[in-house]
Amino acid sequence: MEKLVYIKKENNKIELFSFEKLKNSLRATGASEEEIETIVEIIQPKIYDGISSNEVYKKAFALLKKHNSVSASRYSLKRALFDLGPTGFPFENLVGALLKEKGYKTQVSSILNGECITHEIDVLAEKDGNVYAIECKFHSDTKATSNVKVPLYINSRFLDIQEQWNKNPNYKTHLKQGWLVTNTRFTKDAIDYAECVGLTLLSWDYPKNNGLKTNIDSMALYPVTTLTTLTNREKHQLIDSNIILVKELINATDKMKNIGLSDSKIKHVLSEVKKLCFNKLA
Repeated sequence: MEKLVYIKKENNKIELFSFEKLKNSLRATGASEEEIETIVEIIQPKIYDGISSNEVYKKAFALLKKHNSVSASRYSLKRALFDLGPTGFPFENLVGALLKEKGYKTQVSSILNGECITHEIDVLAEKDGNVYAIECKFHSDTKATSNVKVPLYINSRFLDIQEQWNKNPNYKTHLKQGWLVTNTRFTKDAIDYAECVGLTLLSWDYPKNNGLKTNIDSMALYPVTTLTTLTNREKHQLIDSNIILVKELINATDKMKNIGLSDSKIKHVLSEVKKLCFNKLA
């Protein structure tokens, strides 16, 4: 019989540790059953009462990286989103890319006149004659959540812009809805309010089975911070060069050379890029 072990989550809550949950999270990366069993077998004696979920992640990631670097990249996605900071601009670009992949015309960072004041909108997305104003709430703190104050504020801004947009004869489109996207989570009150006023929310795991993680995996739109073949310094040098997505590296050999990568290293990076982006998860 397995010993009951409790772990400390990032939100400081204590939770019963489940090896089945660990296996499922590894399975979701495309790792083989043999790789999963090997990793769990090594980790099992190292799990102790009170261990942090972050420590479990580090152990699993290090082992997965040795066995399957592409699965390790997928496994690191949640942390990779936090690593896009400290500014929110790379995250805004990632959100714009996700919407573009879904058939929207997108524009990152726009200034729009409202009925009362002007507003800076992170992403404008247009599809089928409708426009959506999207606010991206990026957090560097893994414990952060977006409470009800955030959608309250975003919805009031949207209504101010919508009033002005839809009565402007120069606009041939209809400003239909506001969206709020975050790399962390929303509180229940935030979700309840957004549902009531018709504000679309998107977070790491919300809506269920259609959150950021699901969308990024299904479209293979991974940020460069997921790559295991680059150092943190190299990742941020590429972000500074406006390379946000892994797949952008396919045509960015010159930019990789500009940050000092050797031909040999570029070859290794591109090999990981191709495996990650062109062998999509089912």
